[in-house]
Order: sequence, then C-alpha cells, then structure tokens
Amino acid sequence: MKLSSGEKVSYGLGAVGKDMVYMLSASYILYYYQDILGVSAIAMGIILMAARVFDAFNDPVMGVIVARTRTKWGKFRPWMLIGTILNAVVLYFMFAAPPALNGSGLIAYAAITYVLWGVTYTMMDIPFWSMIPAFTEGGKERENLSTLARSCAGVGSAIITIITMKCVYALGRGDERAGFKWFALIIAVLFVVFIFAACMTIREKSTVDVDSPSVGQMLKALLQNDQAMTVVITIVLINCSLYITSNLVIYFFKYDFGGEAWYNSYTLFNTFGGAVQILSMMIFFPVLRKFISAIQVFYVSFVMAVGGYAALLVITFINMSNIVLLFIPGFFIFAAFGMLTVLTTVFLANTVDYGEFKNNRRDESVIFSMQTFVVKLASGMAALIASICLTVCSLSNDTANTGAARAAKGSSVVGLRLTMAALPIIGLLTAVFLFRKKYILTEEKIEEITAKIKEKQV
Repeated sequence: MKLSSGEKVSYGLGAVGKDMVYMLSASYILYYYQDILGVSAIAMGIILMAARVFDAFNDPVMGVIVARTRTKWGKFRPWMLIGTILNAVVLYFMFAAPPALNGSGLIAYAAITYVLWGVTYTMMDIPFWSMIPAFTEGGKERENLSTLARSCAGVGSAIITIITMKCVYALGRGDERAGFKWFALIIAVLFVVFIFAACMTIREKSTVDVDSPSVGQMLKALLQNDQAMTVVITIVLINCSLYITSNLVIYFFKYDFGGEAWYNSYTLFNTFGGAVQILSMMIFFPVLRKFISAIQVFYVSFVMAVGGYAALLVITFINMSNIVLLFIPGFFIFAAFGMLTVLTTVFLANTVDYGEFKNNRRDESVIFSMQTFVVKLASGMAALIASICLTVCSLSNDTANTGAARAAKGSSVVGLRLTMAALPIIGLLTAVFLFRKKYILTEEKIEEITAKIKEKQV
C-alpha cells in the first residue's frame, strides 16, 4: 500500500520541528555561551566535542534499544514521543542559564545540559529516520519520502537560520540573553506539536522480525557493511564542512562585515541561503534526477560546493562592500548542501537493503543510529575547530563595543575567513575522493539486491 498524503505531510512536519531544534543547538550554542555569557571558547569547544565522544557509546545503545522495542504502538513511535518531550525541556533550560551562575558553575551547567540534550535528541532522532525503510517499499517511494523529509528538515533549518537573531532581539528587546531563552521556549513547544502530529499519523508497514543484536553484534554488522561505513564517513566530512561555516558565519558578519545593524545583513544572507537550500531540495534535485542518476547529482553538488567556497574566499579578500556579492557563492554552497543532505539519506537507506542481503539482517535502527551519531560528531568537531579559531583570532563580545574589533582587521580576520571557507574545501574534497573510491550501490545494483531479497522471502 502506498503512503497516504496524511502520512507524508505529518512525517514532513516532524522533520521540520526536529531540524529546527537541531539547528538552534548546532549553530547557536557556541555563540550563546561564548559570545553572550562569556564562557571560554576553548572550554565550549571541549564540551561540545566531549559530548560527541559520549554519543559514540550512547547512540549505538539507543539503536539497539529501539530495535528491541515491541509495543502495540510499534517500536519507533513511543521513543519518538518520549525523546521529543524530554529534548524540548532540556533545550529550553540549555538556553536559559541562571543569571547567578558564572565561571566554573556556568561551564558545568553548559556541559550537563548539552550532554542531556544530545542523549534525548538521539532518543527521538534514531527512530524518526529508522522508520523510512520500515514503512516504505524501497525504490522510488523511499527516495521520494527521503527527499520530502530532508526537504522539510531543510525548511526547519532554514527557518532557524533566517529568524533566530531577529526574534532574539525582538523577544529580548535588545537583550540577547533573554531573547534566546524565550525563543528556545517557542521552538521547543513547536517541536513537541509537530512530532506529536507525526506520531498520531504514521504507521510501520513492513519490517523484518529478527532477533535484536547486542552492541557487539551491532558493531560487527556495521563493520561488515562497508557501504554503510562509507556513507557515514562521507556524512561526517560533509556536515563538518557545513557546520564550520554555520558556526563562524555569525562572527563573520558581527566582527568582519560589521556595522551596528550587522544582524540585519546576517539575516538577509541567511534568508537568501535558506530559500536556495529549500529550492534545491524541492526543485533543483527532482529536476536533475530526471536527467541524471542520484550519484551523478551527488558529484554535481560537490563541484558546486567547492566552487562556491572558492568564490567566497576570493570575495572576502577583494570586495566586502556589498552583501549582494556574497549571494553568488552563497547560492552554490546552499544549493549544493541542500541536495547533498537529501542524497546522503537516500544512500544510507539503501545500505539497509545491502546489509540485509549481505549479512541477513535488516538493521534500520542500527544503521540510522550511526547517522544520528555522525551528524552530531560533525557538529562537535566543527564547534571545536570554530572555538580554536575564535580563540586564536581573539574574537568575542568583549571587543564588540570597542576599537579592538576594528583593529582586528589584520591576521585575526584573515584567520576567520580562511577557517570559514578554506577548511570546508579540504573536507569536501576528502569526502568525494572516499565516496568515489568506495561506494558501489548504483540504481542497477539496488534493484538487483531488492530482487534477490524478495526471492529469499518467498
């Protein structure tokens, strides 16, 4: 039975809410604690990276727990709902640090809330994406749902990048600390509403009932699934490149592009980029797929991203007088990442079928727990790199209202530009080299694997 319109819409809404929450944390947690509250950039970088190391143990365990869950509501929806409610609560407190805290107390508060946020996000995210192979029949239906879900997730991310600073200033009446607290509360409530709607509508339609793996068996299965490992490493490199930029772009506009109303330029750039990213998922990608294969679209996206970053680097050193010039590289970068986000999910879903064919196990939760982990790992790595950049370049709110920011136009700003634009190029080139060498799941290969799996089930 094909997916109903209601299931598609509700699943898409869930993706919107989920990525609104994720983008708020991934893009603004460093800025909130380092630039607004005054926590050391290096301390925050270590916290964010350490939390991702912890996830190396937490995420696979959660994947196993989901795989072993058996309830009358299915094995995915209970964890989606529980994880969402808990994550929403933690999100609010993460951006509502008590004013009385400072120094080591504030660092401890940031560490505890961020680790709890990661745990509860995993609790919801793994079952959310694991449902794709479980209630689709593969082929075009799976690719179309993955495209829809990733497009909606892109909408959620774009909404946050577009409205955050405007809303923070409006809600806090110029007080960023208060503004972030109320903005986080609003996003948390919307998150719960959207995921609840998804849980009430979607259903598991097909799954292979096998014994749940132990952690050891799960890790062994992942190591045996060479295609899954190839895709998740590619995802780490792609997302790390993107998050380095997303973590630093706010500092770029505040301390480099400058101006008293810098957040207006920042919002305008993000509005343009968010619109391009959504269009790339919903229009550019489907159009390109009519003429070329998914893997070919993948390579086209890499060329666009690398070219965009190269152009961005040149423009920042030649002409910083007009924000419209930044739209040129921004178009290629945002469009490329929009399509890459969709494609990596499609490729990862395909590795579930590959794993079943090769290892006689259909481990949706195991495979997609790796996606959750590697995306968060990428954000942690990017945050650590960004924090090192901020420390070396001596950029913080302490210098915002003094001549120090303008005096930093030398090596400090050069370091910011290079980290924001040059490092992502290196990450992307590494990713495309690995993918081209290791990934073998062409459309023809997937059709062949699907047919053989069906033969086994008869």
